[in-house]
Amino acid sequence: MHYLTISFTHKNSTLEIREKLAFVDDDALANYLEKVNAHEMINETFLVSTCNRIEIVLSCKDVDIATKHSLNMLSQHSNISLEELQRRADVFDDQGAIHHLFSVASSLDSMVVGETQIAGQLKDAYRFALDRSYCRQKLERAVHYAFKCAAEVRNVTDISSGATSVASVAVAKAYEVVGSLEGKHALVIGAGDMSVISAKTLQRHDAEITIMNRTRSKAEEIALTCKARVRNYEELFHAINEYDLIFTATSSLEPIITEAMVGDCSFDRYWFDMAVPRDIDVKKRPDLHIYVVDDLKTIVDENMSLREDEARAAFSIVGRHTMSFFETLKSLSVEPLIKELYMRGADAAKAEAERVVKKHYIPQEYKDSLQKACEQSIKRLLHDLSSQMRQSVQESKSDSMISSLKKILNESDEDNIMHKERK
Repeated sequence: MHYLTISFTHKNSTLEIREKLAFVDDDALANYLEKVNAHEMINETFLVSTCNRIEIVLSCKDVDIATKHSLNMLSQHSNISLEELQRRADVFDDQGAIHHLFSVASSLDSMVVGETQIAGQLKDAYRFALDRSYCRQKLERAVHYAFKCAAEVRNVTDISSGATSVASVAVAKAYEVVGSLEGKHALVIGAGDMSVISAKTLQRHDAEITIMNRTRSKAEEIALTCKARVRNYEELFHAINEYDLIFTATSSLEPIITEAMVGDCSFDRYWFDMAVPRDIDVKKRPDLHIYVVDDLKTIVDENMSLREDEARAAFSIVGRHTMSFFETLKSLSVEPLIKELYMRGADAAKAEAERVVKKHYIPQEYKDSLQKACEQSIKRLLHDLSSQMRQSVQESKSDSMISSLKKILNESDEDNIMHKERK
């Protein structure tokens, strides 16, 4: 069994590519997971889709076959050629895959290092797959370890101080280009995490905030938390020409603001599109300044330089948790083997007791006592052996020991023994 992660991020893919790769519809995501898991070489899968990344996390029997199949299915979803996807993808297997997963969970691979949203996004993606049985024991174990690692990174380092999301960076960019935001009229479109963070950050800058969402009740919930007013979504056509600042982050498959909606204004407007796929499909003009997630790189780079020391400490934690995870896997691999040895010993003791009685070497009434004596002798023999097996898990050659023992026991795959254990 192998772990595999296929990654598309702001580091290897343009915004246009990420828009095509994005899964904003649950049915499309479920369909993709269904097709990927249908392959005999793939055991489990879940997929994380955010504005800055697509992460496909798998448990598989063959890394090369699983990679090609997953990318083939992604090619069908995105209409991007397989060759293009293969050229762009960062592919990690086994220890590299787990290290990458832990780094993602700890927000060390994010555009905004230390951002706090990724843990929730990872948890939602995992839960989506788990609830539909595309993800089971092996990835469940890895994800729980990833959350444990991320929690230690947050608790031990200051990696999450300062601007910690694309939304807060967008507001910081607005402050950079506009100056003071006090009294500025800002329209926030959407009701997800990005919109909530945008609204609360704008509130701290004393901006005048309006929330707009297709479902008004959700907009009203956000408005209560940041002293904002609410405007009906049906007024969007007129509203976009009335505000100094617009922050948008909806899950729409199509742009919600188009060229035909833009009117002339007597003031400069600054629009921040944090959605993938993008919400705004408008050409820039002298009085209209449009920023997408990739335009925030200057502040992101400053964010990274301020966090370099914390990032080094965080990566040390990730490395330690990665090693601990694989040590745990080895321990889990050896315990079923030890149990199998004891079960076979008990079977041998029972068979020998029955043979001796059948041959009339001892009376029938002594059969149980003889069987117990045989079992005790075998347990005495296996005690030191099983202790050495558990101790050897910490050693570099433990893999070969476990593999040899599986072969001796005629177990070609750990799942066979694990299955027996559950029966």
